[in-house]
Amino acid sequence: MLDICLPGTGGVIPLENRWLACCWMDYQGSALLIDCGEGTQIALKKSGCKLRRLDTLLITHFHADHIAGLPGLLLTLGNSGKTTPLTIIGPAGLKQVVGSLMIIAPVLPYPLRIGELETDQSGMVEMDGLQISYLPLSHGIPCFGYGVAVKRKPVFNPFKAEQLGIPKPLYRTLHAGQPVRLEDGRVIEPPMVLDGERKPLFVCYCTDTQPIASIAEFAHGADLLICEGMYGGDELHEKMEERGHMVFSDSAGLAKKAGVKQLWLTHFSPACLNPEESIDAARRIFPNTQAAYDGIRLTLP
Repeated sequence: MLDICLPGTGGVIPLENRWLACCWMDYQGSALLIDCGEGTQIALKKSGCKLRRLDTLLITHFHADHIAGLPGLLLTLGNSGKTTPLTIIGPAGLKQVVGSLMIIAPVLPYPLRIGELETDQSGMVEMDGLQISYLPLSHGIPCFGYGVAVKRKPVFNPFKAEQLGIPKPLYRTLHAGQPVRLEDGRVIEPPMVLDGERKPLFVCYCTDTQPIASIAEFAHGADLLICEGMYGGDELHEKMEERGHMVFSDSAGLAKKAGVKQLWLTHFSPACLNPEESIDAARRIFPNTQAAYDGIRLTLP
């Protein structure tokens, strides 16, 4: 299962009732976090995220509301008992930015591994059983959207296993892709009891950006698209696009083109105090849209 949570959904500055936008994903006891603006460690704790599980941090870009909380997060992880490495991935220049921020957090009880992504290039990396894809966005400075895919085991067919006389305690081994030898000497290979591959679970996260067409291709068929919506009203479309952002209908249009299953809007402007008031602007285009809120959670089986 893949557990997804948005501990914060705000843009620019944290508010009394809304932390800055970030995304937490938990898979098989290991966690991944996208972005860490001011106060992110508090938002994570309030949302019930288990900090010691955090192994990977993805940074979309170097604006303060997406990375200024890094020193506090790193120190909180250390105080939470983390000793295993933390991998941080982001745009070119990440090493310098992290080094500068760590002037106020120079000693940590765990090592950092920093990976920089080539500007204007898309690609994919595999980490801890996850496939992490990345896409350059359009925001005035280097900025990446991220996709996280989880491979799923093929469907196990118990009828086939029963017909072959396989003891039930061996089902798990076969489902994991390993052959087994029966007491009568027969060797059973996994394809003999499996019914083919299943589509991976796929979550796509894109903020901050103009509504570029490549996002729809990047997010194609996603189980969940998490996309920014600075404002709800279409009257602000041109103003937001000039600033490298989107309104609700922009994100909904991309979700529709991508054929995703559901859309969460996030990264709301401090002036957008009640996103639900404008949600119809998105639902007219893509009905399965939700205005996310701090702590919203979904588990993909």
